[in-house]
Amino acid sequence: MMKDDSFAELLAVEACGEDVFKNVSHRENFRQTLFGGQVLAQALMAASLTVDDRAPHSLHAYFLRPGASSDPVFYDVERIRDGNSVSSRRVVARQQDKVIFYLSASFHIHEDGYTHQRWTPSNLPSPEELLGERDASNDIPEHNNGEDAASPFLILPIPENFFTSTKRHAPETKFWIKTLSQLNSAQRYQNAALAFASDLGLLATAVLPHPTSLFEKDLMAASIDHAMWFHSDQVNMNDWLLCHTQSPWAGKARGFANASIYDRHGSLVASTAQEGLIRPL
Repeated sequence: MMKDDSFAELLAVEACGEDVFKNVSHRENFRQTLFGGQVLAQALMAASLTVDDRAPHSLHAYFLRPGASSDPVFYDVERIRDGNSVSSRRVVARQQDKVIFYLSASFHIHEDGYTHQRWTPSNLPSPEELLGERDASNDIPEHNNGEDAASPFLILPIPENFFTSTKRHAPETKFWIKTLSQLNSAQRYQNAALAFASDLGLLATAVLPHPTSLFEKDLMAASIDHAMWFHSDQVNMNDWLLCHTQSPWAGKARGFANASIYDRHGSLVASTAQEGLIRPL
């Protein structure tokens, strides 16, 4: 199990120059490369450190090369524009002078306006009910890299663990998710944690109609691009969030999926979309 402060370290970056940041800690995923959600979260954290009194409302990112846990990741932040209500940032992540990832993010002041949201999934078991039925042997596999390999999240799929299932299913899932240990309540950390978590479940949904999973050795899966929209400036990953994922299309060795993320009260807090490689070997 992760230490209480270890997840915060995975999200954190430290300044090492003017608008240049370096990751504090990182770990491999089960494929022994850096987990894309972690790089995404750290890039968002670096961008947010150059913005005052504004919360992220969207980000768009591309994964260019796999990262290695043997080398630090440097994040160069470019201050594109600071408008009256919206600030734009571009972040380039490098390892050994090679660009592995880049992100464009936009931040918005708090404003009131028209409000509506789509329907919320209903008649679902609560996380407390699912915890009582949880079988730890069905948890998501992790690369064995010591204590830090443990997932920073507790994930409760509805109704079964679609991450590892090789049965054919409709390309749609629902699952509850929260941080495994208490995370710093500052919104900068909470938003980064949500970005980290947003890379979970999307490509897994895209392979559900097929007799395989992301953890099968005969499948190569990797995120290509990722987009996210924050609808709330009060994200709380210390409490349960409900993720509803759908994959409307897969083909040409790629899969596409999107997700709506709700808090336990039914408010839509974020939306996300991703395309990635799902290439049979």
